[in-house]
This record gives sequence, C-alpha cells and structure tokens, in this order.
Amino acid sequence: MLRTLRESGPGLLVPAAWLVAAAAHRGLVTTRSILIAHLVMVAFILFFLTTGWDEMNDRVLQGWRVVMVVGVPITLCGIAGFLVGSVATPLWAISLIGWMVLPAIGLFYTGMVLPEAAIIYVASGTLSIVGPIIYLLSFLLGVDLVAVGGIAVTGIGQTLGIGDAVLRY
Repeated sequence: MLRTLRESGPGLLVPAAWLVAAAAHRGLVTTRSILIAHLVMVAFILFFLTTGWDEMNDRVLQGWRVVMVVGVPITLCGIAGFLVGSVATPLWAISLIGWMVLPAIGLFYTGMVLPEAAIIYVASGTLSIVGPIIYLLSFLLGVDLVAVGGIAVTGIGQTLGIGDAVLRY
C-alpha cells in the first residue's frame, strides 16, 4: 500500500494541486483551504522523502529528491504567507512561482537522463517554464484569465511529466 501511494500518488496530486491553484486564483477556494493545501503538500513531500529516500538513489530519482528537498522551503514560504500578513504576497509568489519553475528543472533533467523519453520531458518542462511567463505577463496585461492560463499551462506540463513517470515506473 505504501509503495503504491509513493508510486501513483504524485500522478493524482500534481494535477489536483494545479486545479486548486487555478480555482484559488479565481476566488473559488477559500484562503483557509489554500493554507490546508499547503500543509498537506508539505506533509506529502516529507512523507515521500522519508519513506523513499533510500530508493531515490538512481539517476532520475536523485534529481527528483533534490526537487522535493528544495520544494519544502518553497512550500513553507507559502505557509508563512498565511501567518505573516505583512509579507503574504511575496511569500505566496515565491511558493507559486517556485512550484511552477522547480519541477521544470526536474523535468528537463529527467529528459537528459532518459533519452528514450526526452521528448515528453522536454515538452513538459517547456510548458512548465512557459506557464510562469504567461502568469507574469498577466500582470502587465491586467487580465486575470491570462494568469489562470499560465497556471493551466504549467499544470498541463507537469501533469504530462508525472503521468509519464507513473506509467514508466
């Protein structure tokens, strides 16, 4: 059961996280729910790290272990944003943009390590990088739906990558 959760869980958690992020951006999810999502996210990351650390010694999983280790403080920034209102916006931005970009690095790395899967991982990593660019452009354009589009592009890219990983593993 534990192994199944570690192997398949991210395939469900990644798209769910981006759906919730997009819904939150549109005001469809309460602030309290997003705080809970951050707490659950950090708990899951720590769970995956502690239960799978020794298994993450091959070249591909070593890269993802680094992504998760760096992801803990990024997620904690998001949590801190809920607790320290005076710096909430920059902390939430670090968390959101961090989770848009950090997995892209892991996806590109995976594409280098697995040449037989390079196309899917380079494509998913590229979408993960294009997403935050679109998101940041939304502030220049002043169009909120463009921001949601940026979140969606990132979510699609990361879902493609994790979907391939779940099927491949």
